[in-house]
Amino acid sequence: MPILHLLIVTIACTAWAAAGEPAPVVDLSGFAADSGVTVGQVGGTLMLDWPIAAGRQGRLVLRVGGGEPLIASLGLGEGAAIISEADPFYVLTVGKRILDKQTGWTVFFDSPYTRPYQHSAATLARSAYTVTSLGRSVSVTIAGLSAGVFAGDLRFTVWAGCPLVRQEAVVATTEGDVALSYGAGLTARTPSWDGVAWRDNHDTWQHASEHGTGASQPVATRLRTVIAESAHGSLAAFPAPHQFFYPLDFADNFAFNLVGRGYGKVFDTPAFGIRQSIDGDRRHVPWVNAPPGSQQHLGVFYLLSPGDAQHTYAEVATYTHGDAYVPLPGYHTFTSHYHIEHTLDLMRAQRDQQTTGIPKGFEQPAFIDVFRHLGIDIAHLAEFHVGETPNLADGPRLAQLAVLHGECRRLSGDGFLLLPGEEPNVHLGGHWISFFPKPVNWVLNRPAGTPFSAQVADVGTVYHVGSPADVQALFEQEHGLFWTAHPRIKASGGQPDSYQATPFFHSPNFLGGTWKAMPADLSLPRLGTRSLDLLDDMANWGERKQVLGEADLFKIMLDYEVYAHLNINYLQLPKVPTFDQPWTPILETLRAGRFFTTTGEMLITAFEIGGKGSGEELALPASGATIVRAHLAWTFPPAFAEVVWGDGVAVHRQRVDLSRQPAFAATDLAIPVVMPGATWARFAAWDVAVDGAFTQPVWMVR
Repeated sequence: MPILHLLIVTIACTAWAAAGEPAPVVDLSGFAADSGVTVGQVGGTLMLDWPIAAGRQGRLVLRVGGGEPLIASLGLGEGAAIISEADPFYVLTVGKRILDKQTGWTVFFDSPYTRPYQHSAATLARSAYTVTSLGRSVSVTIAGLSAGVFAGDLRFTVWAGCPLVRQEAVVATTEGDVALSYGAGLTARTPSWDGVAWRDNHDTWQHASEHGTGASQPVATRLRTVIAESAHGSLAAFPAPHQFFYPLDFADNFAFNLVGRGYGKVFDTPAFGIRQSIDGDRRHVPWVNAPPGSQQHLGVFYLLSPGDAQHTYAEVATYTHGDAYVPLPGYHTFTSHYHIEHTLDLMRAQRDQQTTGIPKGFEQPAFIDVFRHLGIDIAHLAEFHVGETPNLADGPRLAQLAVLHGECRRLSGDGFLLLPGEEPNVHLGGHWISFFPKPVNWVLNRPAGTPFSAQVADVGTVYHVGSPADVQALFEQEHGLFWTAHPRIKASGGQPDSYQATPFFHSPNFLGGTWKAMPADLSLPRLGTRSLDLLDDMANWGERKQVLGEADLFKIMLDYEVYAHLNINYLQLPKVPTFDQPWTPILETLRAGRFFTTTGEMLITAFEIGGKGSGEELALPASGATIVRAHLAWTFPPAFAEVVWGDGVAVHRQRVDLSRQPAFAATDLAIPVVMPGATWARFAAWDVAVDGAFTQPVWMVR
């Protein structure tokens, strides 16, 4: 067990100053009345009123200075407080980051929880209040927040036309090697809410007794949400659906919410909110990067609703489409990189049950139900991610492939396609993924004297690969694709950079790399910058490569928190092939870059530069002037879109502010750009929860 140091401090965000000291100044110079939010100072309080929907108002009343609870009330307008006399709380768990010798802060194989760490509850001095507007939003920033080695501000943000309130601790540290996890929410000495409810990860509604004042407990929920109920409505607490979650191999539901008294053993008042797991799956548990000086935004969202918990839950669900990917005309959803090891588990069960058929318990695997619920049309596996696979002889290897191919055929159908794939991890350096347009039999070693390919009775063509040249020849002959798994991190820390000059990297069958929100850093306005930087770098190298979204998850079960760790690729594909049809259209779409990748909340349903879509060539005028057009749709209030382009040396960005757009809307953008010397350009968009979407590049020709 790690040594646990507890820093016991005053209950979160309480008293401002000793009696008799002057009230802090409220700076309103950055407030704009055209935001749609009304701000006023009334009797020692700061009041925000804003429209939520037709006939419905939100109201947040904050105390300015004084020793009473910071939140006088939060609810649905005059006389309709859902929460009153409450304080925000933060508990930071801070440990030491072991930086990677090769990649620095781009680290996954680290587990700070195995070393001494410290719990710190935040205190708030309430030394100054600043009100600012950005588009349709208004923020109140309160100075004087501190928690252990972190210091900064507390911030509340509301959006006109939206029932959301975002609470953030915006903090930084000067320490040089820090990783963190956190919990956040609301607490009160005497709760104003009647109870706290949630839908658990087995889809059963649960309720905390005694106003949620029992002993603090982590709770595993659907939608990562707990809901406080009162006479005037309900308030849901939930995190950003993807940004909040540091990467793990396993997507178990590690109880990301909390209810009750005594959270973290650093304060003893009743509370509810969100929490990050300290020990995760107990494999590699990297927490969140906090480089020195970076402004970490430790957020929690609240949703105000006039209904009960179940009604409010349904409102929360709309922000993630019920944790599913919506169908789009002309597109089909594709996901890749799952170490489910269904094949090996099934073969083991066959031996245990002494059967050659489908073993009991494997008739309908849970992961198939999960994929279908998520709205996934095509799922591409990464099986046999075990150490013995590269050394297997022909017999056991071909037996495994036969079961893999047979199970993918059996479990496909009704518009869903399960495709075989592997993460072989030999011959090239680092880890990589294989994808063929049909079942292919190949052995990952080639003993001396073994031919590259041979005909085997009752099997057909069998390939043996023992070198990078063999791998390249196989994928070119079978028209497959292969790409770097988790580039620049994990066991691919140096890839694909280390082999960018090799023949196989230049092959059109080598697709490029993958995108996932890894590592976590809450100071950044985008997810997965590691992979986005790779996409831009490869384009500047002069390589027409793609980066597709990957899951990189082990096992999928019905009670897991899968959506938070996922992204999806929307392929421009007229239909999903059946298992026994060639899968060539899928591979051709990926190779051509005719897709966009998203967390799910932001959708790029149309995109072109100068009339050309992603993967196409554009004859850019010498001036570099053209028009970027895109159709966007979203759920959370949008933050910004950007055109990203390169000239073979540098990467350039043109940002488009979307802060005046409402939640749950869509827009057509026509962006004039001047990109002198551009060789490629792409498009991306992000929302206030740091959910986003990006396209593949358009290639410029002269």
